Amino acid sequence: MDRDIKIIEDLSLNAWPSHQMQLYDGWLLRFSYFYTHRTNCVEQIGASTLPLKEKLDYCEHIYKRWQTPCIFKVSPVVNPDLDHILQERGYHIEHSTDVMTMDLENHPFTDSPLPIRIENYISYQWIEGLFALKNTTSPMHRKIVPSMYAAIPKDVIAVSMVEEEKVIATGLGILDRDYIGLYAIHVAKEYRHRHYATAICSTILTQGRRRGATRAYLQVVSDNLPAQDLYASLGFKKFYTDWFRVKEDI
Repeated sequence: MDRDIKIIEDLSLNAWPSHQMQLYDGWLLRFSYFYTHRTNCVEQIGASTLPLKEKLDYCEHIYKRWQTPCIFKVSPVVNPDLDHILQERGYHIEHSTDVMTMDLENHPFTDSPLPIRIENYISYQWIEGLFALKNTTSPMHRKIVPSMYAAIPKDVIAVSMVEEEKVIATGLGILDRDYIGLYAIHVAKEYRHRHYATAICSTILTQGRRRGATRAYLQVVSDNLPAQDLYASLGFKKFYTDWFRVKEDI
């Protein structure tokens, strides 16, 4: 099980690069002006040799210099002692994510009857549509996020639905090894409850399978029950949970 978790953790790192990253004794320090927890945190990717207190002091110093909260991602493959020490040091759990997976062997090759745009690259219109759906107004985020998407080192499947030249739904599939990862699933508020999200996800899964994927994964906020129900209806099952410990006053 730990091996499969480590694979998905690696895939998710490939799928979503940060604006800046630095390697420090088996830890990856990620920085993106706090665009998301995932792109602005410390992740353990290898063995450590330095004393833990020294490493924590160093990370807190770096994130203070970056003027963002110091965040650590904790997953089942991380030494549980780290989570306990972070808690004792004043870090609280601010964000929890469930990783869901599914086998694509029985997923049908069916195309949606809805008009869905499928592109093998991330276009300017797709990015601008995503910004509108997420209400991204920060000038810094609007500046750096396109370069983060452009830095994805894997093949992508960018899908969207457009009405009257306005993007009303987005989704992104990222192919890596024999997996297709689902990201950026968003539907405009006024267009929800029309099965658009289902159509977006199904399109990504179908396209991924056509391009050789045999497994799929995604990450969803633990308390987002409507989204979890949607993904379960597609065949996804919860695999494991990771969480982010945050210390803002450093």
